[in-house]
Amino acid sequence: MADSPKRIGPIALGNVAATIYTTPSGTDFTVRNVHVANESAVDARFTMSIGVDGAGNRIYRNVEVIGNGGAFDWSGYMPLAAGEIIEVLADLPSTLTITISGVETT
Repeated sequence: MADSPKRIGPIALGNVAATIYTTPSGTDFTVRNVHVANESAVDARFTMSIGVDGAGNRIYRNVEVIGNGGAFDWSGYMPLAAGEIIEVLADLPSTLTITISGVETT
């Protein structure tokens, strides 16, 4: 098995759930860090799901990130199998930017 570091983003979030990553076939992905930044002047919220957004798939729901440079940071270990997706959205478009880092294993 080979490990490769992987960064997703930075990606500006819209107000409709969008897939920002799909684990490739024959690959596992381990999320190690999630960073959400808010450079707008207003507070905003984000939702993040493993799988299609909806109840039962959300790992974060309506998490507030304060305006004017606020940030949300998470570090840990969250494995995804081949074919699993990460979807995110914000309550206000173009206010939040997400960056995810982790390791792909083939």
